[in-house]
Amino acid sequence: MTDRPATLAREYYRRTDAKAYDALAELLAPDFVHYRPDRTLRGRDRFLAFTRDERPLTDTTHVVDGVYDVGPGDSADEESAGDGAGHNGPSDEPAVGDVAVRGRLLDADDTTLFAFLDVFTVHDGRVRRIETYARSDADAKEN
Repeated sequence: MTDRPATLAREYYRRTDAKAYDALAELLAPDFVHYRPDRTLRGRDRFLAFTRDERPLTDTTHVVDGVYDVGPGDSADEESAGDGAGHNGPSDEPAVGDVAVRGRLLDADDTTLFAFLDVFTVHDGRVRRIETYARSDADAKEN
């Protein structure tokens, strides 16, 4: 699918914003968990049902302001941890590691709803976990 957790993270936002839910499902592990400030969604199917049918706003766009490779972290087993430089590099090995994404969620009028930091955990080439931290104060809108 990809050789970099950062690529998976960017693709996650692209597919979410395009409402390409079947394609989004391909990125997520079956045991995917999304930790959000307002709830925890456990399982790929539960997450997709929420994203498709239950989100309060669906006409939104994610603006990615920065992507930071964190490295393999504790979620990766040592045999598949890659080159130790924070990513696997080009190879046939499945993506493994953590990546942090800083960005903003915009509404249909391109108004910033909130700023976010998502921490992705990738293992075996799929997103296994996202932890979302959000800030909705006026400072977040000045970015």
